[in-house]
Amino acid sequence: MENNKPRRVAFYVRVSTGHQSTEVQTMRLREVAARANWDVVAVYDETASGIARKRTALEKMMADARRRRFDMVAAVDVSRLGRSLHQLAGLFEELHQIGCDLYLDREAVDTSTAAGRALLGMASVFASFEREMIAERTHAGLARARARGSRFGRPPTGDGTCEAIRSLRSQGLGINKIAAELKVGKSVVQRIADEMKAEATA
Repeated sequence: MENNKPRRVAFYVRVSTGHQSTEVQTMRLREVAARANWDVVAVYDETASGIARKRTALEKMMADARRRRFDMVAAVDVSRLGRSLHQLAGLFEELHQIGCDLYLDREAVDTSTAAGRALLGMASVFASFEREMIAERTHAGLARARARGSRFGRPPTGDGTCEAIRSLRSQGLGINKIAAELKVGKSVVQRIADEMKAEATA
């Protein structure tokens, strides 16, 4: 990019609830943009928690980044973009692949500089560590539960219950009626009914 050409920048601002306002974040980023002579081409305003599965404005921003609508994304701090290292590392990596820089005001991160790129590289390392630790804790917890005799998965259906279901089904009773009569789940009755149907056509 030519030195005399203003950098095209998009702001991402987010609050967790409708009782909050993104105005302060936007004002702060505009102050930074004015000093840096950035050309602000878009503002993506979001009301959603940091761990929300669906963040419409963030998704639209990333879609526009892929279309090269801007050269840099700016946010007041890293928590605006996400709350987990795994989530953040994925977003950072995608921006890097696109060729879009990132500016985080509070953390003083600017990936157009070598120091900024190094900091985001460390984020990816810590995200990998976080995933490994979560998996390790999950496996350890399952092992402890199994050692105490805990069972996982669908509990087995006793032979007596199976026979009762088969008998009532043979008499023409419906799935719901049998489940209520025997106090078992409808899915159990449905499974055995399907087995009976398969046997009859075999």
